Amino acid sequence: MARIELDLAHAYKPNPTKDEDYALLPLKMSFEDGGAYALLGPSGCGKTTMLNIISGLLVPSQGTVTFDGRDVTRQSPQQRNIAQVFQFPVIYDTMTVAENLAFPLKNRGVAPDRIKQRVGQIAEMLEMSGQLDMRAAGLAADAKQKISLGRGLVREDVSAVLFDEPLTVIDPHLKWQLRRKLKQIHHELKLTLVYVTHDQVEALTFAEQVVVMTRGRAVQVGSASDLFERPQHTFVGHFIGSPGMNFLPATLAPGAPAGATTLGVRPEYVTLAAPNAAGAVPGTVKAAQDIGTYWLVTAQVGEGQVVRARLSPEQAIPKVGEAVWLGIVGSHTCYYQNEELVA
Repeated sequence: MARIELDLAHAYKPNPTKDEDYALLPLKMSFEDGGAYALLGPSGCGKTTMLNIISGLLVPSQGTVTFDGRDVTRQSPQQRNIAQVFQFPVIYDTMTVAENLAFPLKNRGVAPDRIKQRVGQIAEMLEMSGQLDMRAAGLAADAKQKISLGRGLVREDVSAVLFDEPLTVIDPHLKWQLRRKLKQIHHELKLTLVYVTHDQVEALTFAEQVVVMTRGRAVQVGSASDLFERPQHTFVGHFIGSPGMNFLPATLAPGAPAGATTLGVRPEYVTLAAPNAAGAVPGTVKAAQDIGTYWLVTAQVGEGQVVRARLSPEQAIPKVGEAVWLGIVGSHTCYYQNEELVA
């Protein structure tokens, strides 16, 4: 396992001159030895580019990649000792499950007794002990992908295991089980794991630290709590949460700090308030949806401005067309200037 440090930028076209020319804008980032990380963002944000640079499948157009202080920028995945699991299963259909899991170890000359022990351990973790003698060709897509995961995890000497949206082909219910299983495996094996996904639930369930990316830039690295409570960038507030953060011109909010241009508040922290209450704004209810465990109320509070509130079904829920006052200023409220959090 290794501490991975990136100090680089990458463009697929020669002589980049503006931000749009870069797949990855200049960044400095560290992945600690034994940590579990997710690269999270929409399609085209640069997360797979970053993963392929870490693995050695791609050489950055500028800068360096180091493993434990050793420059590996131009080394292959084999030289870096990386295991990578891709979006679709990469296995040998003619081999059994056990043979597939053993293959990376046999290639490295591991002793047969140790191979048998390690294959058994990984198969048990992935709940495949009863399928070890079955040929991979006859298995469902989700079972084949579990073999791919196992092949990535079976080696004990890897610098890191990299996952590129590995649960895309998996049934939604099994996805939840496998995310939990991967987290458990990380705790047991203490491998350095980097996981690419566009699914915030997947990222927040699996990773200890999430790297949120947009337009080739890593805008925040933090825990699930960091990303939810104190988004460092408006994109993080928008992308994390269901629904995302409310954003309003700070001038609408009484008591906003000087210099702030945008107020951000999570729907979870918007409250029904008394008329003219401090930190509240007047509005008109445009929609009220019963989501089951909460009501999602949408109110118009200014010209073209709406605020969404997640309200407990135990309180009186305002009806469509009703005038309300919504509390938007409190200890959880964030303020932004040029999309960046104001300290």
